[in-house]
Amino acid sequence: AMAASGQNVAVVVHRAGDLRLENRPIPEPGPNEVLLRMHSVGICGSDVHYWQHGRIGDFVVKEPMVLGHEASGTVVKVGSGVTHLKPGDRVAIEPGVPREVDEFCKTGRYNLSPTIFFCATPPDDGNLCRYYKHSASYCYKLPDNVTFEEGALIEPLSVGIHACKRAGVTLGSKVFVSGSGPIGLVNVIVAKMMGAASVVVTDISASRLQKAKEVGADFTVQVKNETPQEVASKVESVLGCMPEITVECTGVQACIQAGIYATRSGGTLVLVGLGPEMVTVPIVNAAVREVDIRGIFRYCNTWPVAIALLASKRINIKPLVTHRFPLEKALEAFETTKRGEGVKVMLKCDPTDQSP
Repeated sequence: AMAASGQNVAVVVHRAGDLRLENRPIPEPGPNEVLLRMHSVGICGSDVHYWQHGRIGDFVVKEPMVLGHEASGTVVKVGSGVTHLKPGDRVAIEPGVPREVDEFCKTGRYNLSPTIFFCATPPDDGNLCRYYKHSASYCYKLPDNVTFEEGALIEPLSVGIHACKRAGVTLGSKVFVSGSGPIGLVNVIVAKMMGAASVVVTDISASRLQKAKEVGADFTVQVKNETPQEVASKVESVLGCMPEITVECTGVQACIQAGIYATRSGGTLVLVGLGPEMVTVPIVNAAVREVDIRGIFRYCNTWPVAIALLASKRINIKPLVTHRFPLEKALEAFETTKRGEGVKVMLKCDPTDQSP
């Protein structure tokens, strides 16, 4: 049923395979919250996974949950304690909000706080809806020259910023990015921005590797059915050396194995993509060659950095958006994402403003 435009249409997953458009009440912001009229929301692989499987690891959809966590919108109402935002402000939303000031918050690593609120991670509702309330401190004002879509893309971009920081990308780094989906692509963009001399990307899809070239990859390797060792040696031969840094964005066992074999002794492998809980990897190979293996969990302290980069036009992430759908066509948008078409599918939540 077509929901009336004045109401709060939301995209809700009920259980595996059951995705619906529903009307929700328009929320009232608390003292330190703002009510937002949502504009652009990107669809993430995790949103699709919750729809298809009803869970990711220990996070299980037990009751209906609004999806969406890559988002931007306009402030329409502010809580009594909010001073830095006012109605009409355009903002990008950081979806992870700590509920308490614990040891992780005190050390600036609030993403690791075990009680953190996170949009569209059970049991917390996301923001793929017309109206959404959020902690004002985690809404960041967008400069006039940064679009709503760029604002929504700050979320995946943040994964690249956090991963490349954890990897120690610096002036002259040789970097191997495994996987050329949206997260692989933002890692290419950020690694180049942070001074990487050359970046090589692998994927099974030729069209995705073409996109990697467009956003600045120096070399691409299309993987067919090579062994992990063969992939590693192909990476070395196109780079002219083994990369000091590997950013693994697929979570596929064979790719993690290739990441270990490919990384130069004394280098760093960052695991960004998450697959099965247990994977078999050549850990002794990594150990005896002093290859550091690091994980990342989402991001922290990245929104101000990302906004500064976008406002200064130092990076261009606009090419990541390949499809746009109005909120009413969310099911079609999700099907498109599931089929792996394009790169980033954007939903437009404001019926009066469908601009980028």
